[in-house]
Amino acid sequence: MIDDFASFNLLQEIADSQSRKPWQAGHYAKTLFKKEDFRTVLITMEPESRMKEHHADGTLSVQVLQGEIRFSIQGKSHQLREGSLLTLSASIPHEVEAIQDSAFLLTISWPSNSELLQLKHRGYGT
Repeated sequence: MIDDFASFNLLQEIADSQSRKPWQAGHYAKTLFKKEDFRTVLITMEPESRMKEHHADGTLSVQVLQGEIRFSIQGKSHQLREGSLLTLSASIPHEVEAIQDSAFLLTISWPSNSELLQLKHRGYGT
């Protein structure tokens, strides 16, 4: 989706994701907005589901909309509850685990294609 403006009812988006259960990996992700330099993804997770260690090639933020997650960065865990916001620089390995049914908004400031190709450790492609 490439638009100049977009508006979302996040509660409706969360309800829609819940209606798609069962989720194969215990979580569901939907890209709400995508431009060359910016991504917004809604992620919903079941209790005890985990997103194994990974990294993003851009600076990111995680805003918990519902529930509680454990966000681990380089061995240090951060408990994030509804209303919490965390930011993280590019290319830092991290993992996410749901403590309870949870939903969070992942926003990534994506590098340009030329910057992405120059990164030593590639994350998710162009």
